Amino acid sequence: MRFDVPVPMRDGVDLSTDIYTPDAPGPFPALLVRTPYDNSDRRYVDEACFYASRGYVYAVQDCRGRYDSDGVFYAWFDEASDGHDTLEWIGRQSWCDGNIGMLGASYDGFTQWAAARLRSPYLKAMAPRVMHSDTWRETHYFGGAFALTLALYWGLRNSARTRQNADAHDWDEVLWSLPLLDADRRSGRDVKYYQDWIRHPAYDDYWREITNRYSDIDVPILNMTGWFDVSGGGNLLNLTGMMREGISAKTRRSQKLIIGPWPHSLAMSTKTGQIDFGPGAEVDLRAIELRWFDYWLKGVDDGIMDEPPIRLFVMGENVWRDEREWPLARTTFIDYYLHSAGGAGGAPGNGSLDTERPADEPPDRYTYDPRNPVPTLGGNHDMPPEVLSVGPWDQRPIEAREDVLVYTGALLEEDVEVTGPVVLKLYASSTAPDTDFTARLMDVYPDGRSMNLCEGVIRARYRDSFEHPSLMEPGTVYEFTISLEVTSNLFKQGHRIRLDLSSSNFPRIDRNPNTGHDFGVDAELRVAQQTVYHSRRYPSRLILPIVPRA
Repeated sequence: MRFDVPVPMRDGVDLSTDIYTPDAPGPFPALLVRTPYDNSDRRYVDEACFYASRGYVYAVQDCRGRYDSDGVFYAWFDEASDGHDTLEWIGRQSWCDGNIGMLGASYDGFTQWAAARLRSPYLKAMAPRVMHSDTWRETHYFGGAFALTLALYWGLRNSARTRQNADAHDWDEVLWSLPLLDADRRSGRDVKYYQDWIRHPAYDDYWREITNRYSDIDVPILNMTGWFDVSGGGNLLNLTGMMREGISAKTRRSQKLIIGPWPHSLAMSTKTGQIDFGPGAEVDLRAIELRWFDYWLKGVDDGIMDEPPIRLFVMGENVWRDEREWPLARTTFIDYYLHSAGGAGGAPGNGSLDTERPADEPPDRYTYDPRNPVPTLGGNHDMPPEVLSVGPWDQRPIEAREDVLVYTGALLEEDVEVTGPVVLKLYASSTAPDTDFTARLMDVYPDGRSMNLCEGVIRARYRDSFEHPSLMEPGTVYEFTISLEVTSNLFKQGHRIRLDLSSSNFPRIDRNPNTGHDFGVDAELRVAQQTVYHSRRYPSRLILPIVPRA
């Protein structure tokens, strides 16, 4: 093994790379991890020893400007060229047989996708875990709403050469502070990329540059993610995008995905949030990755490519199932309409959910005050549990609030499987020129627990276009499309299907100030009166992907 090997980039910057080699004559296939999280961290050392003992050179590199690497770190933008230059360097070394794979999770997954776009001939396979398809839509902005905790927690902690101690900040003060553009400086740091994220609130060329472009990629890819990770839907987009647009027919046939009942840290426990998904939830993902690389880098016919491309975990039933396409071809998308007598807010409310189109019903109204937002409780995100609770949590304390509307289906007389993308078509108005609407799909247990499955948000100014925002006319009814991303859950007999609807999810999402002002630059907050319609003219509905039971 050799530590702190300087690998030269095209601009003369050297990146520190630790190289672990097998104790045998070479050359060998190589595996590359590129990370901003310290290449000497125990997790990389353990992984390096695992692969080196199985006939792979394992190279782990500090990203530009991080730890022992030269240069300046600016999140996302240098990873394509730096990754490509590193692949080319490794491929020319005497200890490499010309076959390289890349692996790693989260940001380490992004470094793979970015490098693959430049198509080094040495890159033969990838195994990215929990990686988005679009940095704007799935990491920093969701439906146009800003991922506040991620931006500040991750941004501040990774703003220097080494990882910064989170205990140095009063996170309540940081997350509640306004204007958002100055939050980094008020926390004692000047983080250019954080400021640029605020300055680019719409989907523009800044974000297009770091969006996966499948038609540029010619690599077999094994994706891994979890239903409660922020990247669940993004990983499925990566899979289907590559199946549809990958450069060669061989590559289009060589895409796989594993998605389990997990948060951002995959397969670490049978329990996510407040639900234990049973022994099947513990999976040796490293063993699967080893089979993947053995096949593509060593030519071992281990049968992995004979298996269907998708392996998904059906929650509720708690079983694994193999599938061949997404969405599943046998899916029926069914409209579940919102109903009430005008009192869906608070507990107990009179909101209901069924497949009958509404007649002329009174709308539901609630007050959204950004000074008292709905708190984040569990959910589908990438923050560690010590920062934000993650996964399924009993939402009854949240549902008791007057600013949360609850629409509950009848007691199920038979099992109902929901597997696929979940979408809400919402008709609503507001007294504000801009506001948010948030939604969550719930599984209500016989004992009353209301457990969240997937969620979404729309910032009203982005209702028609993520590229070209437009404010609302107060009091005008608009149609909003809210993606609740994806799930796979068996709603069992005796359970109920539920939709929760509100206007905030703080601090996972920033508080919409309801002013309509330019994003992030002022501290003014206004109260908004929200109206949700469910009538013959405005049939608000939850669209569920129903999969027939065998």
